[in-house]
This record gives sequence, structure tokens and C-alpha cells, in this order.
Amino acid sequence: MPTSPTRSPNEPTIAARLAAFVAELRPQHVPETVLERARHLILDAVGIAHASTHYDFAHRSLSAMTELSGGAGATPVIGLATRLSVRDAMLMNGILIHGLDYDDTHAAGVIHATASTFPSAMGCAALADLDGDALLTAYVAGMEVGARLASVARGGFHQVGFHPTGLIGAFACALVSGRLLGLNAAQLAMAQGIALSTASGSLEFLQDGAWTKRMHPGWAAVAGLTAATLARHGFKGPGRPYEGRFGVYNSYLGPLAQDCDLSLATNGLGEVWELSRVTVKPLPACHFTHACADAAAILRERHGLRPADIRSVRALVPAEVVKTVCEPVATKKRPQNSYDAQFSIPYAVATALAKGRFGLAELDDAALRDEQVLALAARVEYEVDPHSPFPASYSGEVVATLNDGRELRHREHVNRGGVERPISNAEIESKFFENMQLVASPSRAAHVRELVLSIGRDSSAAALQLGLAARG
Repeated sequence: MPTSPTRSPNEPTIAARLAAFVAELRPQHVPETVLERARHLILDAVGIAHASTHYDFAHRSLSAMTELSGGAGATPVIGLATRLSVRDAMLMNGILIHGLDYDDTHAAGVIHATASTFPSAMGCAALADLDGDALLTAYVAGMEVGARLASVARGGFHQVGFHPTGLIGAFACALVSGRLLGLNAAQLAMAQGIALSTASGSLEFLQDGAWTKRMHPGWAAVAGLTAATLARHGFKGPGRPYEGRFGVYNSYLGPLAQDCDLSLATNGLGEVWELSRVTVKPLPACHFTHACADAAAILRERHGLRPADIRSVRALVPAEVVKTVCEPVATKKRPQNSYDAQFSIPYAVATALAKGRFGLAELDDAALRDEQVLALAARVEYEVDPHSPFPASYSGEVVATLNDGRELRHREHVNRGGVERPISNAEIESKFFENMQLVASPSRAAHVRELVLSIGRDSSAAALQLGLAARG
């Protein structure tokens, strides 16, 4: 069973405490620095969503959502001219934000919370005809809840094949949706119980580069809205979705549940802002690959390395990430598609050593067939890093053995963009414009930036939603 402080029988459940926090949070309770960072995290997500519309997965997803909406939807979608039903738009927006694996991460929770929380907040705030303050406050509340609930597992969900972004995101989105739809604290607690039966997110995509991870955050938003709406109409769910015998931790983690610390679910609510600890990605790949990719690029630049100079490479990674970015070895060394590549230490390291960079261009079909990179990737082996600080940060070290026998190494103990090496708001804006240039004019990008950074300043959620959609 998960560890938890001794509770009296009359003490509120975790669901009740989270419900009270979400119901009572007001904009003035949140420090302005946190609100400004929240706007920039949303800006990052919106830029990625626009960039995603450039890719095939987005259009195949849109075809499916259009069919499900029956052509009768009224809700705009980020970066697209199509309108969908509210729930289908949430799913589509989540796919767009998370589809390039370029979106933010709460390191301790190993969760991409914005990708579910923002579609949920924007969709429900617009549906309820609320203003930007309501949207932003609900988004912050969802980020605080999602980060804490994911942190309880101490990285355990990945070890048993579940993705906390989809799994835990459902509970956070139930609270976000419920708050914006006017649920009281008791109904918000009930919504979390209902979400227990909708939460999902399998990591089986790692075996063959399947697209399913892309839908996890959007599905969490759909699950949250469904749970909140059922709760509003009096549908009853379990009262102990977290501590219970078959609660989320015991059911999904099995024996690893004993390593959980349930106190992390509510510690510091309203005082310590976990949103400030959300990290922004400088590279379009799984966060677990970043430190090694950067270490490889630094070795290349520092020593003028070329692939032909290198006999073999060792990449040191945290033990907890091996299943995600080092195995199965065959597809990690020779990715079959972009998703394989984004979750591959050998490919990330070989690409950085060969090209000195890892950007969206390194994920296109031509790059994936680059035999020089693939030959180098075949020479990359992994080892467990005995000095890893995971999950506080995602360390990486690269050791290159050259043909002349020399051994060169570089370590990134804290990944760039991590909590101890944060990316600034100005850098987020630069990343936003870089992503937008794939599909939008500079004037359009500037307009979208202004819309997002003005959230909560006399703007309505519906106006924001409409402004982020492409003009038909």
C-alpha cells in the first residue's frame, strides 16, 4: 500500500482536499510570476500545436475527429479551420500539443500536464462563456494537481508500462472541467472518483513507434470532462480514488505502490507552486534523451569530432529511463519512424555527434535514412548512470572512444531546461516563433503571441479559442 501520514477516520480524503483547493482558488491567490509563467507555458504549447498541423498524424487525427463530430461541431481547434464538438476539439488540441513530443514536463511527476490541462481549461471556459481569468486560474489549478498526483508515484508508472500524462491527467482534467462548469467541492470530489474508471495511457507504443502516445493528453481532457459532467448530474463514483484498495496507485503500480508517498498529493497546495517547476523542452524528443544529446553535441563542437573518428560510444542514463529510451535495442539503434527516433538514446546521440543538433528536421524521413547517422547509432551502447539525480533532473553522460584510442567524455548532470537550468520566458517566445514559422506568417505569429500573453487581461475564453484557430 502507498505510504501516507496517519489519518483519523474523519480526516478528508485526498480527493476532498484537492476538490477544496480547486474550488476555492482565486486569481489573487496566485503570484503574478506564476501567472506569467503559466501564460508562457501555454504559449509554448500553442506554438507546438501549430507546428504539428504540418505533419501527417495531425491530418489523420482531424479526419477521425471530424467523422466523430458528424460535421456538426461548433468548437474551433488550434491552428486549424475545422470545428468539432467540444470533446473532440479537446482531444484534437491535446494531440496537436503533444504530437511532436516537444511540450513541457513536470520532472518529478514525469508528466506533460499542459497538453491535457490547457485543452480542458480552454474548452470548458469557452463552453461556459467565462473570461480569461477563469481559464488561467483553472489551468494553474490543474497543473498543481496533476504535478502532485504524478509525483506520488516517484517515476513508478513508467516502470510498469503506464504513461502518467494520460493516466493522471484524467484526474486533473476532471477538476479543471468541474471548476469551470460550476461544480461544488463535493461534486468535484465525486468527479475524481469517476475519473478513476476513465484514466488510461499505455506505453506499448515504445515497442513499434505507434502513434497512441500522441492521444493520451487529449483523451485525459475528454475523460475529465466526461467525469465532471456525470458528477454534475449526480452520478456517483468511488470516494477514495487515490488511497483506496483499488485506487489508481494500488491498481496500476502493483508492488511498486509501496514506494509511493501519498502526502505529495497535497503538500504545499496554495503555498508551493509546482507550475514553476515545469520544464520546457529545448529539443523535440523525449526529455530522457536531452542530456545525452546535448553532451554529444558539446563533444562534437569541443573536439571537432566527425563520425568517422569514433570507434564506439557509451551513453550513461538513469536506470529508470532504460525501458523508455534504450529498449528494445533494435528499434532504438535503427528507428523505423520519427516516434522511434524521439525515444532513442542511440539515435539522439548519433545525430548530435554527426550534426551538432537535434531539431524537427532531424525527424523527417530523409534524416531517419541517413546511413552515416545510423552506422554511428549502431555503435552507441547504454549504461546505467550510478550518479543520476532522477527524477529531480534527467542526467546524461556520453563517452566517445576514438579510433586512435583516446576516450572523450562530457556529462550533463542537469538537463538543459530542467528545474535547475530553466528556459526563460524570452527563450520560450523564441521557440514559439521558430515553431510558428513552419505554418504561419510572422504577423500571424505575433498576433497569436499577443492573444496568449494577454490571457486574463480583459479577454474572453471564447475569443482566445477563436483567435487560435486558422482562418477558413
